[in-house]
Amino acid sequence: MSSGTGAASAPAPATHDSPSARDSTGAPRSPESSKPPTSTAYAPERAEPARSSMFSSLRVRNYRLFFLGQVVSNTGTWMQRIAQDWLVLSLTGSSTAVGVTTALQFLPMLLFGLYGGVLVDRLPKRRTLLVTQSAMGATGLVLAFLTLSGHVQVWHVYLAAFAVGLATVVDNPARQSFVSEMVGPGQLQNAVSLNSANFQSARLVGPAVAGVMITGVGTGWAFLLNGLSFLAPIVGLLLMRARELHVVERTPRGKGQLREGLRYVAGHPELIWPIVLVGFIGTFGFNFPVWLSAYADHVFHAGAGAYSLFNTLMALGSLTGALLAARRGTAPLRLLIAAAAAFGVLEIVTAGAPSLWLFALLMVPIGICGLTVNVTANTTVQMGTDAAMRGRVMALFMMVFMGGTPLGAPVVGWITDAYGARVGFALGGLISAAAAVTIGLILARAGGLRLAVGWHHGHPRVRFVPRAQREQPARASA
Repeated sequence: MSSGTGAASAPAPATHDSPSARDSTGAPRSPESSKPPTSTAYAPERAEPARSSMFSSLRVRNYRLFFLGQVVSNTGTWMQRIAQDWLVLSLTGSSTAVGVTTALQFLPMLLFGLYGGVLVDRLPKRRTLLVTQSAMGATGLVLAFLTLSGHVQVWHVYLAAFAVGLATVVDNPARQSFVSEMVGPGQLQNAVSLNSANFQSARLVGPAVAGVMITGVGTGWAFLLNGLSFLAPIVGLLLMRARELHVVERTPRGKGQLREGLRYVAGHPELIWPIVLVGFIGTFGFNFPVWLSAYADHVFHAGAGAYSLFNTLMALGSLTGALLAARRGTAPLRLLIAAAAAFGVLEIVTAGAPSLWLFALLMVPIGICGLTVNVTANTTVQMGTDAAMRGRVMALFMMVFMGGTPLGAPVVGWITDAYGARVGFALGGLISAAAAVTIGLILARAGGLRLAVGWHHGHPRVRFVPRAQREQPARASA
């Protein structure tokens, strides 16, 4: 949807709202221009992409309601995460029990994530979100009642975590794909970036509020506020104007739709390779709870205060990265590869930081690059996917990204325990950087490009160019 005046109120035709069917402003393309390109990998740009306003998608009324609701519920969600872990620890005295709680919350996504995507493609997304948001709010209220009444047991928390995970199986792909229905392809990059900024802002505020509440009045009140916080997105969804949504034809019920979604992704290099890259980085590069706690305790001997500082600075970097991404008008694959490579290299460099303050400061650029990888991959996959497939594709994306970390954490944790935090952190960065370089070369080859090394105005330049294109002699451009 264009951010221009009047564009937000114009209903879109009831067709597949795929990027190939519309131009960059959201207007329908001609049949000739709607043909998909042979590849989007590192395609050379003829002009500098236009930058959008940092908050341009908030001009769309429906998205503005969605965004404000998510501000409230995301803060409540972070409050519940902290309160939930603290409650389990206080009930059992076991860090293993806290890990079990986290695993139970991620397990449904690993087991049923792809099936959730199939359901999302079949169902109206706004009504689906009303159900999932209500279910997660009810879970918080039940935990609040059990805790405040003094009847809570650890198995209650386990069951609540698993229930939230089940709701997330459908809620995550529905929320991801619903963004494009609210704003259209023209504002998708900006809206996805603002969603990330929203989440990172809540990550800064929610734990702080939870800490105050747990200390002052107890964990039950944090659960209560989280349950009530879901009223905000529910009200926002109810107030949306259906006629202003980009209508998407739902996929009818049928056999083999899960396999169809997997074949669709496998047949599109511009989709499968970003998902594979996110899988590697999510599994091996995003194990920060393991590394940061080890650095705070075993490397710098600074305790919980340093651990909190590391996480806060990384959240600030992530928020900065999200706001910078919101200003970009496009999400080219080469930006994804560059950000992923920089993320891996920064982890390797940070692993050898000799002082606590240098290590802490490096959390900011790591947060910026990590968030850039997430936002760019998310936008690339959404914009490259036909609307009828978007739920299944985004379910696969979220399953790989969210499910990879708990799978990789035990391996990374064992390496960190056996060989030290510096080796574990550096190895995670090395795998991330190697994955970025390898997948970048694969995408370049798929796009008919080659690596060119030359000189430009007296400086070395490394870039991808079409295979048929030859570099000018170095002296001509020096």
